[in-house]
This record gives sequence, C-alpha cells and structure tokens, in this order.
Amino acid sequence: MLSNEANERLTRVGPGTPMGALLRRYWHPVATVIELDSDPVLPVTLLGEHLALYRTEQGELGLVAQRCPHRGASLAYGIPEEGGLRCPYHGWKFSKIGRCIEMPAEPESSSFKDRIQIPAYPVHEMGGLIWAYLGPAPVPLLPRFDLFVRDDLTREIGITRLPVNWLQIMENSFDPTHLEHLHTRYMNYVQKRKGLPPLAEERHHLKIAFDIFEWGIVKRRLLEGQTEDADDWRIGHPVLFPNILAVGASGEPQFQIRVPIDDTNTLHYWYFTKLRQPGEPPQQEIPIYECPYTYEDGRLIVDTVFNQDMMVWVTQGAISDRTTERLGTSDKGIILYRSVLEAEMQKVERGEDPLAVIRDPARNTPMIEIRREQKAHFSGGGFIQDSFSGGRSFVTKSPIGVS
Repeated sequence: MLSNEANERLTRVGPGTPMGALLRRYWHPVATVIELDSDPVLPVTLLGEHLALYRTEQGELGLVAQRCPHRGASLAYGIPEEGGLRCPYHGWKFSKIGRCIEMPAEPESSSFKDRIQIPAYPVHEMGGLIWAYLGPAPVPLLPRFDLFVRDDLTREIGITRLPVNWLQIMENSFDPTHLEHLHTRYMNYVQKRKGLPPLAEERHHLKIAFDIFEWGIVKRRLLEGQTEDADDWRIGHPVLFPNILAVGASGEPQFQIRVPIDDTNTLHYWYFTKLRQPGEPPQQEIPIYECPYTYEDGRLIVDTVFNQDMMVWVTQGAISDRTTERLGTSDKGIILYRSVLEAEMQKVERGEDPLAVIRDPARNTPMIEIRREQKAHFSGGGFIQDSFSGGRSFVTKSPIGVS
C-alpha cells in the first residue's frame, strides 16, 4: 500500500505539483486535426490548465490561457485572426506567445497592452493530432514515434473521455496477469451470459519481466504453451514514457495515449493503424470517432477487451485509493513504474531532464522506430475495433496484442 502523501504525489497533475512538473516536460496531444478543421477554436484542458487552442486562416496554430485577463470571458469563443486570437467580448487580441497586441477601446497612445501577458504554449501537428508542451524552456523536441510519421499506414483515432485519474490507466499497462482473468475467464463469462461460445483461451503466465530502455519500460510475458522465442517474451510490449502504450503486431500496430486532463479526468486516444495495401492511395484525412465506455443507461460496457479495461479503470474511482491496496509478487511491474515515476520527479526537482526527453535531432530523425512483435502469439488477447470497415463501436475482430 501507499501512504496518502505518496498517492497524492503520484496522481496530482496541476501546476505546482511534483507529478505536474514531471508531465510538463513532455508533449501531449490535446485535440485531433479534424476537430480543429471543424471548429478553428477549441476549449481544451491539459494538466489542470484551461486553454484555448486555435488555428488561423493562415494555418498558424496557437494555444493560450482560456480566460481573458480583461473581464474573464472565454477565449475559446474568440476570433482567430492573422497574428493571434481576439477575445469575443472587447476585442483584446493575443499573439501565439500570449502578448496582448491590440486593445480596440484604449487610446492609440496607451502602453497598457504592452503590460498584459497571458500563458501561452507551443503546439505542433503530427500524425493527425495537435500536440502541446506546457513545460519550461528550452522546449524539447516532439518525439517522432514511428506510427505518427510513417508514410505506409492507414490511421484511425478513437477518443474516450474517462472520469478517472491517468495513473490507474497507466498502471494497467504494467499488470500482465490481468489478461488471465479479465480478458479470458471474465470474457468467456460475458460470452456465456449472452448465450455465445467461449472467445478466449485461458492460459497461465509462466513468468513476467520488465526492462527499462531509452524510451520507457518494456513489459514481457511468457504464457503456457509458449517458448522463450515467442514475441511476447522476446520483444514484449513497450510503454513509452510517461503515458503511451505500444501494442499490436507489425501489420496492425497501435498506440494508446493517456492524456491527463486534470486530477480526475483523462483523455484517452486509441491510435489504430494498419499497413496500406499495394496500390492503395495515401490517406487524405484521418477519421476520428468516440469510443463509448457505457451504454445509454449508464451501465458499463464489458464485452470487448478495450471496454473491460475501461471498466476496471472506472470502477476504481476517480482517484484510486492506494492506501488500501495489497500488492503481490505479480504486481512488480506496477511497483517498478511507480519507482521510475518517483525517480524522474526527483530528476525534475534537481533541474535535470527526465527519461525520454529529446533534445538531439539525430535521435529524432527521420523517426523513432519502436520494436514490437511481428505476429500475435496469443489468440485471446486484445482486438481491434471494426472501424476500418465503417463500424463506430468496438467489435472483437482481429487479434493484435494484449493490454
């Protein structure tokens, strides 16, 4: 179990908190390109800060504090113009670095505007997502992880907004043995209740292991019936520090990105890809869709791997009470992740760069290739949703890996 103080240190992400300081050293996606195409100004919240994301007609991106310092109106309803964003209330205009550059109602000779500055942050587009950096200068490079920049992939982005703290989602990625029960025994129980045959083959974990590498932590498992040359053990599933899970065989790899909105809400991106077929034209637009975790009556959906994961994340509460937990030897991945988070928070407190922050362009160009399994050795694991054929809900179809 953790003390309440330790749990607070790991879960609170707002300004001035140790975890908030660590997470502000990384780039996070805050919206999709297609959302910004539909509305050029969007309200977004990241790490407890309420912000306005915008794109001007000239294509310039900006991210500034949502509250106008004049009378408090929301800049998320502002007018994007060349050079910045104009408040809808009295027309104060702010540049992408947060400087007030126009005050229409003030005398032309006034220097008042020169004394007004609001928080503003760098933003970049990559892989159909808009990424933001809320940390101090100098700004690190936006990591060019392979699935975001490869030119041979077709992509889709699922979005789920979950009323939970980001950490309990991430800890699930360091918990291999839940596969035996949540995604096999429980899956088959759900199937039985629906009058359907078993879907998953139950196999015991012979051993699990975790390795720290330059981009995060690799989770490895060896199941009954596998040999040590199985990809699950030899390669494993990387977690890109601090909050991206990489899973899926080489033909349909995916990322799961867990973005802390605030202490009790997380924006979850399901970043699905598949190899483009020979002769298939390049993708012009990346489709997005909402991925539900409840039915209309509020009951949690539990008949797919992804939804089963979301069920256990949500039922732990807004912030899991780790003062009452009892961890065993099979939880060593969770223990390791927490220790790495603590070590990296301490690095930030000493003024050092934490794990996987990139400043050398040579490490980032042309892309960062993530080693992943070539084929799925386990047929009862995770499943990609049927979105590539037009579906909008999770449907168990193609085995691509396990959570």
